[in-house]
Amino acid sequence: MTNILIVGANGQLARHTTARFLAETDARLTLFLRRAARLPNPHPDRVTIIEGDATDQIALIAAMEGQDVVYANLAGEMEHQARAIVDAMHAAGLKRLIFISSMGIYGEVPGERYRSILDPYRDSAAVIEASDLDYTILRPGWFTRAPSIDFTVTQKGEPFKGHDVSMNRLAYLITKLCLSPSLHVRCSLGVGN
Repeated sequence: MTNILIVGANGQLARHTTARFLAETDARLTLFLRRAARLPNPHPDRVTIIEGDATDQIALIAAMEGQDVVYANLAGEMEHQARAIVDAMHAAGLKRLIFISSMGIYGEVPGERYRSILDPYRDSAAVIEASDLDYTILRPGWFTRAPSIDFTVTQKGEPFKGHDVSMNRLAYLITKLCLSPSLHVRCSLGVGN
């Protein structure tokens, strides 16, 4: 059984992925979020909810105890959060990180020139890539609720393919990455349809 810490657990994609973990795996989940009262416990036998801030390294270290994988789904002070997560993972002796970023951080979306809106995603990805962790950075397109089963993955340095991506498919990919410790290690993957 895999123990997974989900940082930023109240986000739309994180909630969708939590449901998939509970429906299709035997993973035990620790949901870490700023205001725990916003999120009812979906499965008290397999889920622990911890209130904390992703910039608080001490709280992160405590939440990481006994975990196998960290899945981070963040917004806001992303560079600061990424540094706190990397440092906490080192202190806790963890290596596997799945980190959600955004398409366009490397200028890989043909015909698009994103400006400072992507700086937090770019900067946090740079922190993760400079670490010695076994990370996988996912750079999804815009989320949809479509039941789509198709998605396209591109590597860093390749043009991004597609645009939108189903949260259902992203949750599938995140689940697979969390349960496969050697899959796409030290990769930054664009995910579109």
